Amino acid sequence: MTRRAPDSCPGVLRLHEAADGPLARIRVPGGRLDPAQVQALAEAALDLADGNIELTSRGNVQLRRVRDAGTLTDRLAAAGLLPSTTHERVRNIIASPLSGRIGGLADVHPLVPALDTGLLASPRLAGLPGRVLFTLDDGRGDVSGLGPDVGVHATGTDEFALLLAGGDSGLRLRAADAVDVALAAAHAFLDLRGGDAGRWRLHEIEHGAERVVDRLGLSPTAERLEFSTEQQVPIGWLEQDNGSVGLGAGVRLGSLPARTAEFLAAVQRPIFVTPWRSLVITDLAEWAAEQVVRVLAPMGLIFDADSPWLLVSACAGQPGCAKSHTDVRADAADAVDSGRVLPGAADPLHGARPMSATDVTVAGRQHWSGCDRRCGRPQGEVTDIVATDEGYRVD
Repeated sequence: MTRRAPDSCPGVLRLHEAADGPLARIRVPGGRLDPAQVQALAEAALDLADGNIELTSRGNVQLRRVRDAGTLTDRLAAAGLLPSTTHERVRNIIASPLSGRIGGLADVHPLVPALDTGLLASPRLAGLPGRVLFTLDDGRGDVSGLGPDVGVHATGTDEFALLLAGGDSGLRLRAADAVDVALAAAHAFLDLRGGDAGRWRLHEIEHGAERVVDRLGLSPTAERLEFSTEQQVPIGWLEQDNGSVGLGAGVRLGSLPARTAEFLAAVQRPIFVTPWRSLVITDLAEWAAEQVVRVLAPMGLIFDADSPWLLVSACAGQPGCAKSHTDVRADAADAVDSGRVLPGAADPLHGARPMSATDVTVAGRQHWSGCDRRCGRPQGEVTDIVATDEGYRVD
């Protein structure tokens, strides 16, 4: 096995030195932010960074061009966004955003603080790589397809499938045991990983899932489920089961201006960051939901499920990444504004010669990348638009 460099996944206490300045990644277990936390992030973005809050594909957030790491640390800790200086990078927990409010077989949101508390309580689990991913799916299948190292997927009101290395292990758990078994699986991954710092994910260990099952001392009993990698982005007016209203809001290229975030905080309702770089504003009265749309749609939030902005994602590009050949975000935004992002199924020009940004016209979901690393690419059926020295290549 080829050994790679040690895991350098960024956090708050370990910033990434991007081409445009230091980058901080803030873990948000389950994607849940209370209004005070949204306000704290907005103020930090304005006072200490570039004025935007970036949403990540794991339901976390990032601040770019951080100018004062110490002050940022203090502010995030005061807001409850940095409960541990040892475990901050391992709190990668994605939960079904609509769970407990709309559909689903079981409410997984109470499992989020239980799992997070269990991680923080174990000094050994601070040694997990920053890339390890936990998922909690309420049975609708929206997050189980994201390739978790360890996850649980509701198969009934009191039963969960244990997911390992992105697949169903065949183990079935009672709800009361789900968190304990997930934590035991994380310990088993560390056992198998040993001193090999180059193996960041469970699937990188040969027969990793089967070996974790053996260490758990449990026997698979169920037919294995299959999970889709296609996006299920909740956008627009969402009728909650209790009669309240949720709003799914798309965020252009996953970059939320701090001023817009301040308006979100003023709504005074819980907000969930989704793994699709969007937001869900919850527990609104109908009149309040109407006001939120009226105010925030003109500020750039997307409440129209047919918007072409929802078809486009992009890596950081220039000036944020030194490896990028160009400013892909500007080019992707121009493609949307110019009507060159089309609805319908993907129909890429496979193998086409490199072309200028203004010649790229593609239907369906697409990801713009500044180089062949294709950072931030979503899972599922996606057309890749990759920058090269000679222009863009469409794959």
